[in-house]
Amino acid sequence: MALEEPLDEKWIACFHDSFRLSGVKQGDLVIVLSETASRPSLIHLAELGLARAGARVAQVKLQSARQPAGPAIRSTGNTEAAQDYSDLLAMLGGADLVVDVTVEGILHSPARQALLEAGGRVYMISNEHPEVLERCRPSTALAERVARSMQRLGAAKEMRVISPAGTDLTVDLRGAPVRGGAGFLAPEQPVAYWPAGLALCFPKAGTVRGTVVLDVGDVNLTFKRYIESRVRMTIEDDRVTEVAGDGLDAVSLRSYLASWQDPDAYTVSHVGWGLNPGAYWDSLHLYDKNEVNGTELRAIEGNFLFSTGANEFAGRFTKCHFDFPMRNCDLWIDDMQVLREGALTPAFA
Repeated sequence: MALEEPLDEKWIACFHDSFRLSGVKQGDLVIVLSETASRPSLIHLAELGLARAGARVAQVKLQSARQPAGPAIRSTGNTEAAQDYSDLLAMLGGADLVVDVTVEGILHSPARQALLEAGGRVYMISNEHPEVLERCRPSTALAERVARSMQRLGAAKEMRVISPAGTDLTVDLRGAPVRGGAGFLAPEQPVAYWPAGLALCFPKAGTVRGTVVLDVGDVNLTFKRYIESRVRMTIEDDRVTEVAGDGLDAVSLRSYLASWQDPDAYTVSHVGWGLNPGAYWDSLHLYDKNEVNGTELRAIEGNFLFSTGANEFAGRFTKCHFDFPMRNCDLWIDDMQVLREGALTPAFA
């Protein structure tokens, strides 16, 4: 259970600003969707920020799901609390907005589709300490930067990533759906999440191959820890075929992946880069694990984000998910260099 933070005025104002950017206006009906394990401060800050925007606010609280037998589930964007409530979410589609503060969120939940098909819109607020949300607050300037990257990524045919540690990865981008966001709902968007600030794509089946080397200082967000010993992953046709390394990081990664007994746990989910100047590499050191979800690290300006797990566009579904924000990478899309030694090139800054 997350510790309760005070309802600081600056955080109420920050939430109000994010709702204003997302188009919430006087008289709108907005549902705050939570579960029994949700962080109380996020529920209250959402309600207060919406009330300040003049919205009509109601709360729907789901019972958090029982923990199933098997591995602990983290960082999925797919709350188990919503799995039996597709009918309820369809009803919520009649509201002007659903603000999602469940622990894992409904971003990748099958139940989310019922809400969208009913005409609903979803604004997911990640289970973070309010300080993180404040530092990574959404802005129109960030939205412009993300839009430029998404446009270029969507037009490219190939991604190449290398690093001094030994990463050498190639991704065929043709037909890969591109996603991204700046932390607020644009008028044409049905779904957004905060914190954000990254451009990524979901490669089609059979389009990723090469080597990914997690170096000291890179991040395993599912475990909420910095890499302390190198891990070498070999990828063939979208699948991690080997996890090499003698340190605790490789040992733990091999053990957790194997515990799922699921071949799709080893597959590539998405790849991309971070664009949010308010996100910082060292922030994970400053919070206890129960205080943050790690979303900030995904969006760090200049990172390369390599992720494994579910990829609906490749026809693969699994509850095992890893996000690995990586430092010091060089990244190209076709002949355009996006990252040079872990920093955005001027064309993408």
